Amino acid sequence: MRNLREWPQRLKSITDEVNEYQVRGRTIRVENYRESLSHQKIPKIAAPRYRSWGELLAFLGKENLPGYYPYTGGVYPYRRTGEDPTRMFAGEGTPERTNRRFHYLSLGQPAARLSTAFDSVTLYGEDPAPRPDIYGKIGNSGVNIPTLDDMKKLYSGFDLCAPTTSVSMTINGPAPIILAMFMNCAIDQQVEKYLRADPERWAEAQKKIDAFFKGRERPRYHGDLPKGNDGLGLAFLGMTGDQLVDPETYARIKAETLSTVRGTVQADILKEDQAQNTCIFSTEFALRMMGDIQQYFVDHKVRNFYSVSISGYHIAEAGANPISQLAFTLSNGFTIVEYYLARGMKIDDFAPNLSFFFSNGMDPEYTVIGRVARRIWARAMRERYGANERSQMMKYHIQTSGRSLHAQEIQFNDIRTTLQALYALFDNCNSLHTNAYDEAITTPTEESVRRAVAIQMIINKELGLNYCENPWQGSFIVEQLTDLVEEAVYKEFEAISERGGVLGAMDTMYQRGKIQEESLYYEQKKHDGSLPLIGVNTFLPKEHGGEVATEIELIRSTEEEKAQQIANVRNWQSIRNRLASLLPPHAGEGRDGGGSTSHAHVVEDETVADEVHDGHGLAYLQDTARRRGNVFEALVEAVKTHSLGQISHALYEVGGEYRRNM
Repeated sequence: MRNLREWPQRLKSITDEVNEYQVRGRTIRVENYRESLSHQKIPKIAAPRYRSWGELLAFLGKENLPGYYPYTGGVYPYRRTGEDPTRMFAGEGTPERTNRRFHYLSLGQPAARLSTAFDSVTLYGEDPAPRPDIYGKIGNSGVNIPTLDDMKKLYSGFDLCAPTTSVSMTINGPAPIILAMFMNCAIDQQVEKYLRADPERWAEAQKKIDAFFKGRERPRYHGDLPKGNDGLGLAFLGMTGDQLVDPETYARIKAETLSTVRGTVQADILKEDQAQNTCIFSTEFALRMMGDIQQYFVDHKVRNFYSVSISGYHIAEAGANPISQLAFTLSNGFTIVEYYLARGMKIDDFAPNLSFFFSNGMDPEYTVIGRVARRIWARAMRERYGANERSQMMKYHIQTSGRSLHAQEIQFNDIRTTLQALYALFDNCNSLHTNAYDEAITTPTEESVRRAVAIQMIINKELGLNYCENPWQGSFIVEQLTDLVEEAVYKEFEAISERGGVLGAMDTMYQRGKIQEESLYYEQKKHDGSLPLIGVNTFLPKEHGGEVATEIELIRSTEEEKAQQIANVRNWQSIRNRLASLLPPHAGEGRDGGGSTSHAHVVEDETVADEVHDGHGLAYLQDTARRRGNVFEALVEAVKTHSLGQISHALYEVGGEYRRNM
C-alpha cells in the first residue's frame, strides 16, 4: 500500500519540468525533458500509463521506476550527469607504458575511470625474473606490478582521492597484496600533497629524502611524463609517507584517504576456481583474506571502494550461457554474504561494498541480465537478510563479450560490440567497457581503443533514444524475457543447492562441467553453421574465403621493458628489504593483530631515515596468519618493504597453495 500512496508524488517527480531531491545533504536539480532537433520534448524517464490500480500495483512490485525497489529499471533515479559509464580496460608492458595509455584514454574526459589489466606474472603472484616460465610473460597482456613503487608509477598524475577518479583492478589470486599496494599508493599521494602545500614542510621532506638515498640509486619514472600527468605520486619513490611525516599526521591522512578513495578490486576467488584459473592460495585461505579485506573496510570506514567484484564475465568467456553466468555469479555472491555474516559482520556494514561484473553477448537473454540481477539481489537482501535500501542496490560493471569477437573479418567486431553496448546502456549498467575490434588477435592499439571508446560516446551523446533513461521499461518482449530468465536462474539455484551449495558443487566440479558443456554446444553450432556468424561461417568474402587477417600490429613488451622491470624490483628489494631488517621487532598489536607503532630512528651507516611503521616483516605477516589475525591489516604494512613475489611465497607457507580437486 505504501507504493500506491507514494505513487502520485513519484509520478509528479518525473513528469514535472524539473525535479529537485536531496542526496547526502546536497540538493540535486534535474531537468526532466530534453528537446530534440525536431523541437519535441523527450522525457528523461518515460512514465507508465496504467489506468487500473491492479496494473499499477503489478508494475510497482516487479518493475518500479529507476531508483526504487526492486530496482529492475536501475538502482538510481537518474544516470550520473557529467560522468558517462565509460570504463576502458588497459594494461601492457611497464607501469610507465600503461600510465601513458591511461592518460591518453582520459584526456579531455570529465572523469578518469581507470580499469587495470595485469600480466600473468602479476596475476600468479610472482616477481619479474629471468626464469624461463616468467621472463617471456613480463608485461604481456597486462601491466607488470611487483612493488609499491610500480603502483605509484601506474597511477601517477591521477589524484586517487578526487571525486572524479575511480580505479578498477582485475586481480584475484594476489588481490589482497595488490590492494594493499593501491591503498598505500593513495595514502602516499595525499602525504605528498600535504607536504607540497607548505614550502617549509616540503623542504624538510626533501632533506629526509636526500639523506635516505645518499649513496644509493634513486627509483624513477622511466621516460617523459605524458600529457595530463603532473607527477603526483612520484615525489618519493623508494620511500613511504610514514617516513616523512609524524605518526599523528600520517594516521589522519590515512583515515581521510581510506574514507574517500573510490574504486573496485575484483578479488573473486570463487569464480577463479570455477572458470578463470588464476588461483594461487588455497580456497579456504583465499576466502579468509577476502573476509579480512572486508573487515578492514568496516573497521576503517572504507565506504566508496568495492572490496570484491563478484564476476560472471569470466564464467561467460569460458563458455557459459547467460543464464548460467547469472545464476553462478549470484549464487557466488550469496555465498560471500553468508560467509561474511558467519564472521560476525552486519549485512549493512558490508553489502554496499559488494559489486558485480557481467559479460554482455548477443543472445536475447543478455538484453535483461541487469534487470534480472538487480531484482533477484534486491529481493534477497530485503526479504532474507533484512538489509537496508543501500544494501539492496546491486551495482555492476559490464563488458562486451570478448568471446564474440572473431579473427575473421575483424572489422565486423565493432558492429557486434556496438549492439552489445546498446544492450548494456539501455539496461542502465553502472559502468561499461567496450572491447576493441582487434582484441581477437592482440592487445588493442591506440587506434582500436579510440574506436571502442567512440562506440560508447556516440551512443551516449548522439543516439536519440538514449535521451530516455528507462527505454526497456514497458516493452512486452523485455518484460517477458525478464520473467523467463529470472525463473531459469531460480531453477539453477535449486540445482546448486542440491549439490551442497556453491562450495559443495565446486568440490564435484559441477560449475566447471556445466560451463564446458555449454561451451561445446556453442562451438558445435558455430562450426556446423546452425549459428550464423557473419564473416565467420556465412557471408564470406570471395577473394579470401574468410581467412584470418594476417597484417596487424601485435603489441608485446620489449626486451628493454622486461630488463627494466627485473632491475627495478631488485633495486627496490635492496632498498626496502634492508630497511625492514633494520627495524626493531614488532611491538603492539591491534585486536586483530594489525596494530602498529611508529619508531623514529636513523641508522647511520645505512642512512635509513625517520618514520617507519613496524609490523613490517614477512615473519610478522606469517605470524598474523597463523594466529588468525587480520592478514590484510598486516599486508598494508608488508607491501611497504617487500615485493609481490616475496609476500606470496611467505603466505604459501602458512595459508597453503591452491590445488584443484580432481
